[in-house]
Amino acid sequence: MDLHPPNTELRLSVAQCFRTLAAASTGDTDIIAALQTLHSHLDEGAESRSTAQSEFRRAHFTRTLQFLVSNIQADWFHSLTAAQRTELWDGLFLKGPPEQTLLVLMQGIGELRAGTSLNHLVSIAERFLHRGRLADLLWSYCLGGAGPSDSHQLRETLLGRIVALPDLTANKLHPNNKPLFLPQQYYPLLATEMLTALERTCQALKDGTDCSLTFVAQTLGKVCIQGHSGLVLAVMAPRLSVCTRSDMVWQRVCWKLLENVPQLCVESVLTGLVQAVTGPEAFGRIVGNLVLTNKKAQFVITHKLLLLQYKYETQVLRIILGYLAADRERRPLLIQVLRSLSQAWANPSAVKHTPLEQQLYVSKALLLSVSLLKDSELQELRSDLLQCMLGGMQSHLDSSVVRIRRMGMVVGECLSSRMNISGTQLKFQYDQDEETRELLSLMTPSTADEAEPLNRVDSPQETSETTPSPQKESSQNKSEPQPSKTDQDSDLDSDDELTPYDMSGDQEISKASPPRYLRDCLEILISSEDPERVELSLRVSEGLVRKNVFATREISVQMTKVLLHMEDKYSINSFLSLRQATMVALTVTDCIPVTQYLTTEFYSLNYSLRQRLDILEVLALAAQELSKPITEKKDPCMSIAASTDLTPYPGDNPVHWRQEVEKRIQSKTRRLRKGATQPPAKATPNRYAPVAGHFFFPLLRNYDRPQVTFDLLGSDHLVLGRLIHTLGLFMHLAVNAPIAAQMGRALLDFVWAVRYHVDQIVRRGVLFAVCSVFLSVNSQNLLVDLSDQLFETRIWLADVAEGDPDEDCRSLAVQSLVLLDKSLKKQLQDQQALGLES
Repeated sequence: MDLHPPNTELRLSVAQCFRTLAAASTGDTDIIAALQTLHSHLDEGAESRSTAQSEFRRAHFTRTLQFLVSNIQADWFHSLTAAQRTELWDGLFLKGPPEQTLLVLMQGIGELRAGTSLNHLVSIAERFLHRGRLADLLWSYCLGGAGPSDSHQLRETLLGRIVALPDLTANKLHPNNKPLFLPQQYYPLLATEMLTALERTCQALKDGTDCSLTFVAQTLGKVCIQGHSGLVLAVMAPRLSVCTRSDMVWQRVCWKLLENVPQLCVESVLTGLVQAVTGPEAFGRIVGNLVLTNKKAQFVITHKLLLLQYKYETQVLRIILGYLAADRERRPLLIQVLRSLSQAWANPSAVKHTPLEQQLYVSKALLLSVSLLKDSELQELRSDLLQCMLGGMQSHLDSSVVRIRRMGMVVGECLSSRMNISGTQLKFQYDQDEETRELLSLMTPSTADEAEPLNRVDSPQETSETTPSPQKESSQNKSEPQPSKTDQDSDLDSDDELTPYDMSGDQEISKASPPRYLRDCLEILISSEDPERVELSLRVSEGLVRKNVFATREISVQMTKVLLHMEDKYSINSFLSLRQATMVALTVTDCIPVTQYLTTEFYSLNYSLRQRLDILEVLALAAQELSKPITEKKDPCMSIAASTDLTPYPGDNPVHWRQEVEKRIQSKTRRLRKGATQPPAKATPNRYAPVAGHFFFPLLRNYDRPQVTFDLLGSDHLVLGRLIHTLGLFMHLAVNAPIAAQMGRALLDFVWAVRYHVDQIVRRGVLFAVCSVFLSVNSQNLLVDLSDQLFETRIWLADVAEGDPDEDCRSLAVQSLVLLDKSLKKQLQDQQALGLES
């Protein structure tokens, strides 16, 4: 049975108006009368007409607007004056049910073509928004006045038009879109209209009227899930924070609003809200105990925002954990979160496989949770925290990444100081940076929870009491005793009268003289116990090695052995750099014997990891020096006899004066032409290319043979990463060398076994080595000699670029893919060019 029997008189009246307008011509007076009749059905008049008005709004208003839009290009429409059009035609769109008006307007904008008719509808839509009709639309659903004609399909359509209005208008209007329809202006306006509807709801509840927030909650959820939570909640959150501070009705309205948000949209709303509020107190007033009643909200707050996502600022962590700690009913969730965080932080697999940023995020959350614990709760969780601290520190300190080790040290210090185990606290030595200082600051609770400028006006008396005036400070400073200052001033005055000497060029006079022969230097390093003589020998040894090549080649291996085993017993300044420079000079001067000794000793027994890393560093620096061109200033093959020859007198050379004149003329001549004024550098032979195999292949010999003190494929992954990186450097320096293709094939075979290593340092070294192969081996050899490996390598690189947890590894993988594509493309182009020439 129809609950709304049709009003025959009203139906006939509307139909007559439609027929009049459809058959009207220019200048017809019936047009004005028909439009006025339609307006009369919308006028808010006497009670006797309320039934007819309701019937018109329910059954005829949408058809009326659709009829007007379909006749917007009729002659009678253009015959209306501007005032008549605004009052009679436009007025129908700005009155009546706003939800029907919005649907008809968006439908008309989507169907009309570009022109004056479309522009007219767009201007009506602008006025519709400016007059607050969106607030009226939301408020009508809060009152429940939609009636039986409302349906789920209608609500979804209306929600889609409200939320996607900027997208719909942008797709239709393109570059002629109005500023009001842009997301930066529309969504803050929508947020203001939602606040207006909520304010009317609060007033209605105070007056005893029941309201429903379902539609407003659905609108908020749909806006947030489509990615506009930042624009909307940036307007709503501060206002809700102020209104809920002293009004319980506002708090109940906010709680009910969030309870009615669809489950699919809860995460988007809470994520945007926690970033928009200023502190945990404001978040608690707006959200209430939603985390206890809604399982989805509990999962988002206690798990997803803390353990799965790590893109948020530290303030978000403070708000979430402070919200859980603020209420007695929510504190069990804080303890649950702390257990989860401690397990995640101490998990060795997480330390190895999760990104560094996520580990830092979890460390911040763990320290904030511990700082919010009460003493009784701390006693209850002492065993869990102790196990977390010991296991987690072990996992972090075993890492080869410096930031992870430092992170473990800082968290271990903070946990031990908070637990205060038997009065002892852990203390590490590390370099403090911004990251460590931020972690340490998390243990001290913030005093100012949130900035609330409203309803918090400090009186002048309080500010004068708390803040000392400048006059008081100056008087206090003046009242302090001054004799010590005057005494110091007098001393300084007496010192200022003395003129200091310039000691910048002075040198410290040593009692011992530096050795002049390389063998003497070697004997001192072996047998001398005098710290001064040892230091002098270290400082001059590099120069002696490079000056006397013949003497160096006689004792190069012996001296390298002495320097490799030498320790800093006398705390010599720059000991490591001096020793390394001498070993590099020995390797460059007598390349093959020294390189064979170092590469053999790298896999020998009874060497520390530091010594093995020193071997790799010396080999890398020597290879870099050998790959550089020989300068004219210094010839490494020049003997001491040649270097000690007397410089000839200038007058002995008859061409000397001509060269001097030519140099002066060249220096004073101005050249106005562009381009190089000097001849290009002469090509010199690469000293590294003939000996590249001696650096490279011996290091690939025994990598898979574990020893008592050295397990390269096991626990010594730091050395493995450095070794792969050094081999990649050797490969890069061997560019265009005849042996480059053979080296590239061997290097790819070696790194293929460790490409999925758990340590990110090793994975970075592997990717660097692959990049070096693609850079050093020319495209033809790459396709001919390495064609079997390129397909699998490309698949592996694509997998790393998408799924590796380390950002540097992903970047290196992308670079390797680009290099590989360039090489293959170049080779194909060369083959096509050769085919065309033939």
